[in-house]
Amino acid sequence: MQKITLAALLAICISDSSLGNSPQPRAGEPLQTLTDSLLTRFELGKTSYSQDLTIEGGLGPIFNKTSCANCHNNPVGGPGSQTVTRFGFIGKKGGFEPLADLGGSLRQAEAISEDCAEVIPPEANVIAMRVTNSALAFGLIEAISDASLLAIRDAQPEAQRGQAHMVSNFEGSPEELHVGRFGWKAQVASVLTFSADAAQNEMGLSNRFLPFDNAPNGNMELLANCDTIADPEDGPDSDGFDFVDRVTDFQRFLAPPPQTPQFGMQGEMVFMDIGCAVCHQPTFTTGNDIETESVLHNVSIHPYGDFLLHDMGLAGDGIVQGDANGQQLKTPPLWGVSYRDPMWHDGRFSAGTFESRIRDSIAEHGVFGSQGVPSSEAFTALSTQDQDALIRFLGSLGRAEFDSDRDNDVELNDFHGYSDTVGFRGCYGTTPTPDDPCAIHDVDQDGDVDLEDFDIFLIAFDDIPADCNGNGVVDMLDILLGEPDEDNNGILDKCQTCLGDMNGDNTIGVHDLLGIIDAWGTCSNCSADINSDGAVNVTDLLFIVGNWGPCT
Repeated sequence: MQKITLAALLAICISDSSLGNSPQPRAGEPLQTLTDSLLTRFELGKTSYSQDLTIEGGLGPIFNKTSCANCHNNPVGGPGSQTVTRFGFIGKKGGFEPLADLGGSLRQAEAISEDCAEVIPPEANVIAMRVTNSALAFGLIEAISDASLLAIRDAQPEAQRGQAHMVSNFEGSPEELHVGRFGWKAQVASVLTFSADAAQNEMGLSNRFLPFDNAPNGNMELLANCDTIADPEDGPDSDGFDFVDRVTDFQRFLAPPPQTPQFGMQGEMVFMDIGCAVCHQPTFTTGNDIETESVLHNVSIHPYGDFLLHDMGLAGDGIVQGDANGQQLKTPPLWGVSYRDPMWHDGRFSAGTFESRIRDSIAEHGVFGSQGVPSSEAFTALSTQDQDALIRFLGSLGRAEFDSDRDNDVELNDFHGYSDTVGFRGCYGTTPTPDDPCAIHDVDQDGDVDLEDFDIFLIAFDDIPADCNGNGVVDMLDILLGEPDEDNNGILDKCQTCLGDMNGDNTIGVHDLLGIIDAWGTCSNCSADINSDGAVNVTDLLFIVGNWGPCT
């Protein structure tokens, strides 16, 4: 294979769609198949999604957050750690009352003034928290046909069979029902309905589907005093799109989270063997409904979820919503679970390690009355080796390719390795199995880490690759092909003759550190840009700190 020059790299990055292999989109990125016009709609939608509403723009009078991205923030459009409060009343004879006349079952936590603030009414004897779901790949999920979801339900063993929550969409006929798939109770079936409902209930933005504001604790007189903006508050922009249409575009065209490696891990076989896949269905193919964009048609996706309601027994939230009872929750899709913190519908498993959160979540499937008891017990009965394999597989769901340190970017550390991680350089030339740590660098999964994988690494690389010796070849490739880099820092040894000694005193010290700080940011051919990536940043700062003292 010929060496890759910087000019050739730029050409590859521009035309990477023509490659046989290219990086998977990372969490929060758009579908790669979008046309230019759809990509523009996605970007405009992302702007609206991140926009903070103002009181003049329709915020409130009661709300939970001022923008969609305040909650869906890991990444923008993904899950979050924010929670909302649900409440209701259960009488002595049973039966759930959402206390709608007192503002239930959702309590908005914020208000445009203290006079308008909601409280949990004293009548409520059921209070539950719900953590923010992910909106990634909402369009692909919406494009799964009702028939596919119902077929999954019908094929499930009776003891684990889910319930399809049949609901209507705001944009359709009230009599036309679809399988719900969004929300913890699968109470929403379309992305536009989700956007309109969230706009009103989470931000207080009345819109063409819900053309009214919520009254604080159901008090209409208080609403009249608090609400000063005419309803509906949402309206068309200069191109004729409402806010709810813009944020729908963003959510509809989000790509699924990556999965690395994409197949072959032993833990997935364990996942299947102990029954996890009964509810966490691995694969769907989207339909081809003429009302959805063609880029969403006939796409194979791997959400690891069935979007059905299942009885979780004592682990439910006690809230009745539509036809979903207090013990039922929707099976959350597991794609992206590797970076999800907290976990469970109310966020009860947070902090700690990914492994600890996963183990706690699996154990919680085993509580009294839960349809997940068989799988939870089967996991407990596994050998330590098989449990570890299953957890490693779950850790692949959401992991970006080449991301050795799991920080959701691809940078120099992921080339040379950092701390206890193995970078591309350490894996180059190896023949990893899908369970080997080096498998994240064999992204074409042909059984070896080679220059074909390096081509894809360069496309995924988030910085401008350095060429410190000016030979027209990226330094990382020079290193792979034998140029010395004895300290394994991704910088050619020949470029490190007292590299970082900017004032020429043959010592790396405080003057050089101050030089880094003064030059911080984008630069071109400046001495403070130690790794020649076009920017002075933390990588250059860490080099100074790590090489402090007299030059040798």
